[in-house]
Amino acid sequence: MPSALVAHEQPISRIFSNDYVFKIPSYQRPYAWTAEQARDLLDDLVGFMKGGAGKVEEMPPYFLGSIVLIKSEATPNADVVDGQQRLTTLTLLLSAIRANVPSKGADDITQLIYEKGSQILGTQDRYRLSLRPRDQEFFQRYVQHEDGFAQLLALNHQSSDSRTNIRNNALLFDERLKAMPEAERLSLAQFIVTRCFLVAVATPDLDSAYRIFSVLNSRGLDLSPTDIFKAEILGKINTTKRDAYTQKWEDMEEDLGRGSFGDLFSHIRMVHRKAKPQGTLLKEFREHVVADMPSEKLVDEILIPMAEVYQELSDAAYMSTERAEAINESLRWLNRLEFNDWIPPALAFAVRHRGKATDMDMFFHDLERLAYSMLIRKMGINERIERFSRLTKEIESGDNLFGAKSALQLEPYEQYATYKRLDGPIYDELAARARSSLLLRLDSLMSGGGASYNHDTITVEHVLPQTPQAGSKWLEWFPDAAERASVVHTLGNLALLTRKKNSGASNYEFEKKKTAYFTSGGISPFVLTTQVLRNSDWTPAIVKARQAELMNKLEEHWRLQDRKNPLAGPLK
Repeated sequence: MPSALVAHEQPISRIFSNDYVFKIPSYQRPYAWTAEQARDLLDDLVGFMKGGAGKVEEMPPYFLGSIVLIKSEATPNADVVDGQQRLTTLTLLLSAIRANVPSKGADDITQLIYEKGSQILGTQDRYRLSLRPRDQEFFQRYVQHEDGFAQLLALNHQSSDSRTNIRNNALLFDERLKAMPEAERLSLAQFIVTRCFLVAVATPDLDSAYRIFSVLNSRGLDLSPTDIFKAEILGKINTTKRDAYTQKWEDMEEDLGRGSFGDLFSHIRMVHRKAKPQGTLLKEFREHVVADMPSEKLVDEILIPMAEVYQELSDAAYMSTERAEAINESLRWLNRLEFNDWIPPALAFAVRHRGKATDMDMFFHDLERLAYSMLIRKMGINERIERFSRLTKEIESGDNLFGAKSALQLEPYEQYATYKRLDGPIYDELAARARSSLLLRLDSLMSGGGASYNHDTITVEHVLPQTPQAGSKWLEWFPDAAERASVVHTLGNLALLTRKKNSGASNYEFEKKKTAYFTSGGISPFVLTTQVLRNSDWTPAIVKARQAELMNKLEEHWRLQDRKNPLAGPLK
């Protein structure tokens, strides 16, 4: 039998009355509206009110959107599926107005925020809105109680984003209200309570609520797929354990950050899917990860271990008594890539072999080799996904990843294609971000490791200009146009700068270019650029010798010695 769905258009005076007792379930995300959204709401309300003619009670109604609830008609108790941001911000705004109007108006507003308990009747305070358990006490003390708002404004930095948002929005509301005449504040309160309306859509079960929330969601921030997974997964856990698992979930989300936590679900989907996605994250995560797995097992055996490993990989913060620095070095360079398709097999391997430092070192060294070869050979997303998915299957099957036929290893023809691309006009072959990653990796290898690259701007520049001016020393060194063209875009003629490129400076004579363009205070933080500075001339012989030196370093690090032209014999 279909679940009954009831929708009522209600003024705020009814929304915040005994008809509803709102509760934000623990599986919901934290309060997320920033001062920008709070400002937009207040501007809309004030603008609409000022645009209305006559008395407040004669103004046209203002529609605030819809809220989606799990609620039966027999009880006021309502779990908020969608609408948390609106209800919380409206309560905060009413609290701010209460703090800035005379006591009579303040008492009227208090009735909308909470129902006071009675010692005679033996009843306790009943709040119109209860936030998630983590923020409930904070919200009651500083927003809903009459004497809390002034204390809220005086608070220092808060430990969570939700509490910071509450405080920042309170400061915004207080500043804007104090700039209004007292009569306008009272009119605003009256307008919000009597002329602003929400459509309260109530259904008795979670599934029905989620089917309609995406259609009716209006002003609030959309729930992300991870919010929906949270509701679905934690909702299946026995109530005696749900709070503990909610804590585990929120700890993961807080440690990773909301954006990275969402990315983790996409990567876990790929670990299990092992193919290019064909549907939404919601659909495929349910099909390939959740399936019929018990929720406790999903959290304890998949989400938590993957989250811990993902944080280590993303931060390059692997810890071990041996080889940790080498592993983190590989991770730092993997994280510089313009694609992240390597993460699913990295998660699959690390979650199984995290305690084996030697295996971790070998794997991530070879994963860097594979991923950078893909970058250099400009492999497309479909090719990368296919290769990394095959690698994930091998990891799960326990195959030998270091054998010649493993998806982790480069075939001789792949080594050849990588070497050939590196030894050619690489500047012209790769996009800016890709060539920057490659040159920085090479610089690190030439430095012996340990170099830091935390500069705001890093660019790749030619030493020999692309278009040297007539009569310049450049043309004395490179009189033949064909010879210039053969070396100008090669590794041997490239340097790294900590500034934006300057087309005028690019054509400086060599000595001026070194002092005025390639250095700051006469030095450069890059080994590759320092090599250039040591030369007094820049001749074809110098460029070719440097090219050979740099190619030898890359050949050694990425083990390209077994390269073979598929159309010929071994290339040595």
